[in-house]
Amino acid sequence: MYLNTPPRRTIRLTRRGRLVLIATGAVVAGTAVAVPLLSLENEQEAKPTALVIPEGWRAGQVYEAVDKALALPAGSARKSLAKAALKLPSDAEGNPEGYLFPATYPLERNGKKATPESLLAYMVDTANKKFNGAPVAAGAQRNAMNVYQAVTIASIVQAEAASKADMGKVARVVFNRLERGMPLQMDSTINYALNRATLKTTGDDTRIDSPYNSYQRMGLPPTPIDNPGEEAMRAAISPTPGDWLYFVTVKPGDTRFTADFAEHQRNVAEFNARQKPSAK
Repeated sequence: MYLNTPPRRTIRLTRRGRLVLIATGAVVAGTAVAVPLLSLENEQEAKPTALVIPEGWRAGQVYEAVDKALALPAGSARKSLAKAALKLPSDAEGNPEGYLFPATYPLERNGKKATPESLLAYMVDTANKKFNGAPVAAGAQRNAMNVYQAVTIASIVQAEAASKADMGKVARVVFNRLERGMPLQMDSTINYALNRATLKTTGDDTRIDSPYNSYQRMGLPPTPIDNPGEEAMRAAISPTPGDWLYFVTVKPGDTRFTADFAEHQRNVAEFNARQKPSAK
């Protein structure tokens, strides 16, 4: 099974989750650095009026952001799932991963303050409007899959693509591997299984016992691995034509796609060589 697709070690940059900063008037996406909460001159924290969910956030990150935006104890949003009555596809089996659509959500609507249930339901309703329309449904059918599978592919594309320009090519790699009966071997699915974001995937990582281990399991993971945006979804239903089976982001702005494993190995070697000087 693996003779033609030897396991890769470190082969690509992976999108990382970002912290949420509470700022005057909104909850905004920020980079993963330690930044104190902004405050007013009288040292009273400004109350946010909106919650921004960035593309590629996992459900766990969304729950944490909801709790912070609503000033609720940690774990409140997650616990609210049971009574949120989310309108999810049957394939999701109650798991909203992939359907917490990235957008800006007001914390008060029609004079009513948001609750975890109302915010999560708003996100899922937005996803359904985006995903269940004719373009996505037709695109999924054209590629012999259902909408939930398309969302799952879009989530991988969102995590793996180093830029929006690469999304269509990453989607094509996924399709080419599926059509050839090859394991996807995507580091992003390993990261999801281990609840982390990292550039490095070890041999031990690829042997973990998880349905999200796309090195050992064939086909798509059982659920999406994050909440993709519209660009990733478009790539999933209209992948760029090509024969690529491998890709690696050697350096920012330089992602190399190939159908030749030997060429891919050379690209990986160059990527690894570039990591050594900073590995102290």
